[in-house]
Amino acid sequence: MLIAAAILLVIAAVAGAAYLIFVKAPGDVSNPTVTFKTETTPLPKPPPPKPTKVKTEPVGRNWPLYGYNQRRTRAMVDVPATLRPPFRRRWKVSGKVLLEFAPALLGNRLYQLSDAAKLRAFDKRTGRMIWGRSLGHLAASTPAAAGGVLYSTVLEATKGSPGRIVAVRAKDGLNLWTKNLSSRTESSPVVSRGRVFFGTENGTVYALDIKNGREIWKYEASGAVKGGLALSGGYLIFGDYGGQVHSIRSSDGKRRWSTGSNGGSFGRSGTFYATASVKYGRVYIGNTDGRMYSFAEKTGEMAWATRTDGYVYSAAAVATVKDLGPTVFAGSYDGKLYAFDAKSGAVRWSTAVGGRVSGGATLIGEIVYIADLGRRYTHGIMARTGKEVFTFPEGGFDTAISDGRWIFLTGYTNLYALEPIKSTSP
Repeated sequence: MLIAAAILLVIAAVAGAAYLIFVKAPGDVSNPTVTFKTETTPLPKPPPPKPTKVKTEPVGRNWPLYGYNQRRTRAMVDVPATLRPPFRRRWKVSGKVLLEFAPALLGNRLYQLSDAAKLRAFDKRTGRMIWGRSLGHLAASTPAAAGGVLYSTVLEATKGSPGRIVAVRAKDGLNLWTKNLSSRTESSPVVSRGRVFFGTENGTVYALDIKNGREIWKYEASGAVKGGLALSGGYLIFGDYGGQVHSIRSSDGKRRWSTGSNGGSFGRSGTFYATASVKYGRVYIGNTDGRMYSFAEKTGEMAWATRTDGYVYSAAAVATVKDLGPTVFAGSYDGKLYAFDAKSGAVRWSTAVGGRVSGGATLIGEIVYIADLGRRYTHGIMARTGKEVFTFPEGGFDTAISDGRWIFLTGYTNLYALEPIKSTSP
């Protein structure tokens, strides 16, 4: 009996050790030999000269797609020093429908797609709605604005049906073309060289002709492609629910490389929901295994993987910060915003924001904006120090964009324009 009991204890101990090895959260990985390219961040632009005779109204900067630019770096750093808290509210657009994604901004208009798949155009100066169009039943993405046209992906065309992509004229919302898909899609599009690119839940990545929606090529990933596709140097880079990150040629969809995280339990990779960000010759993307990853842009070689204590759904903001250097900012379901060294993956600081973080981080000037799903607040965190300098009593998913003068904040159901108190109106 004693021998049998001892054998059982040994078996239990071995099983317990195996459980810890295979099931507990994976540890950090560092490969310092992977190529890293330092990029110079431009200095803030001086304010425009004051008009002498005729007073004109400057339009400001554009934020035409999810992630600000095609590489989805989510960072507008060259802004006036006055673009920081405290803010005053210029206007509010009230709503009852969930807003998971920030709008696109082009000229003096904001274009926002609600979860009810209604696309609306607002005057950014007043919040007045200019037009609205229903594109389907359910949506969760940011339109891409290019050439006077808005390209929007829709999760469900009708309740329970597959999705679609719709092109409408930005001027008045006139439908130009619609392509129904065989699967749902919440992948925010990117447009380049006469093509619109996005992924779908059945793992298909599409390249369509922007003139008519005609399919040019498609690529089959190893799992659902939820995030937007980053575009850099003629290649589309994205993660999937099969735990793979891919780099494919935008001209024909041919694969350059595909690599996994191998960070989940029993040797399986975690899943990639987040949209990838590309900078410094690296790819940065979070995973449901709780880690933030960096891969070499050209080869897919893993540079680092740094663990948090929760899922990383949050898309990263990536930029060079004064006194901090190249940095990656991303939130985690553990309720913290992290600042990672872009080269090594070392955690420079982490700040608790009061609830799990699902939406992406956005760097505007020297402030990182992030929302939490606990209290549903938006937070502004000083990029250099991790100190919280701004809170706003509404938020949830994606947060702020800017035209370089104002902040446009997406709350849980409402949209706001915030102006720095120390600045003048645009």
